[in-house]
Amino acid sequence: MQEAAGAKRLQLRILKAATESEINAAFGSLVELRAGALVVGDPSYIARREQIVALAGRTAIPAIYEWREFASAGGLISYGPNLTRIYREMGLYTGKVLNGAKPADLPVQQPTNFEMIVNLKTARTLGLTVPSTILARADGLIE
Repeated sequence: MQEAAGAKRLQLRILKAATESEINAAFGSLVELRAGALVVGDPSYIARREQIVALAGRTAIPAIYEWREFASAGGLISYGPNLTRIYREMGLYTGKVLNGAKPADLPVQQPTNFEMIVNLKTARTLGLTVPSTILARADGLIE
């Protein structure tokens, strides 16, 4: 991301926060920095999605998230693997191990299917028009 931002002559700031108060403080920093957008990509934030989505809305910072659960909670856009599919694959792997397969013999798997969900209601609230090219590529729209 740093490389891509540099190529576009954009400044990318990385803020780290884990607790409720640190996340609140990070959004305060985003406001002070006059951030034009936010990328939330750490899977550990899924448990804090309601807080993060609410703060992004309150501060009017457009944000993209890795998991569709953020868009479902009111986030602007999500792009990433489908958690339901990931959990299903984890269950299949667990079943193989419980049936005697050696974990070291099982291939490493990575997600191959990614989905983009656009929350049009949030876009309207933020006063944003989502380009038709994004809408055409979206796997789901939340009205």
